[in-house]
Amino acid sequence: MSDDQRRLYEQLATAVFELDEKLATILAQEVLDRGYDAWQAVERGLLEGVNRAGKLFDEEEYFVPELLIAADAMYAGLAILRPHIKTHQTGFNRRVVIGVVQGDTHDIGKNLVRIMLEVAGFEVHDLGRDVPPQKFVETAIAVKADVIALSTLMTTTMERMGEVVSILEAEKVRNRFKVIVGGSPLSQQFSDRIGADGYAPKAAQAVELAKRLVGLSNAA
Repeated sequence: MSDDQRRLYEQLATAVFELDEKLATILAQEVLDRGYDAWQAVERGLLEGVNRAGKLFDEEEYFVPELLIAADAMYAGLAILRPHIKTHQTGFNRRVVIGVVQGDTHDIGKNLVRIMLEVAGFEVHDLGRDVPPQKFVETAIAVKADVIALSTLMTTTMERMGEVVSILEAEKVRNRFKVIVGGSPLSQQFSDRIGADGYAPKAAQAVELAKRLVGLSNAA
């Protein structure tokens, strides 16, 4: 990769991070005009910028409005780059059903994971928040999902995740789906206890986990 490419991708990441939708659009077009790789621009530019915004959100330096504006800037650049991304570089139509479990209405973390999954090429079916366990199962079966992604920020609703796994087992479809969980009160130990396939503490790690579980990247 040339120094000019690195500079341009860094500028693209900074535009997203600094919430500049117009500049993100201009820079994304510049990537194409110079004949640079669109997927690299997404990974090293747009996604990097969203990751930075997500980190500041985790550190409570960015808040909901900033995170949403960063997402808008990312989508503006993505709209230009997406038609030029080669199929083999994306999620191969892998499907994810995602949502916040019943009893919890905190969805910022879930929304960030959804954005990053979409950027990575997954087809994402977002059920929103306060989602009953049965709804996850019904939707996953209906859309032929590969992954069910469960989120919560509340200790009082964590066990709803286990209910999803239990329903999958009761309906004898557990082996058809990879179940991943995330949220601040969770741990790998909790994930193991309920029989999930993986746990990710941060949004970017959730995407990498999903990719590994469906065979789109090597295990860490």
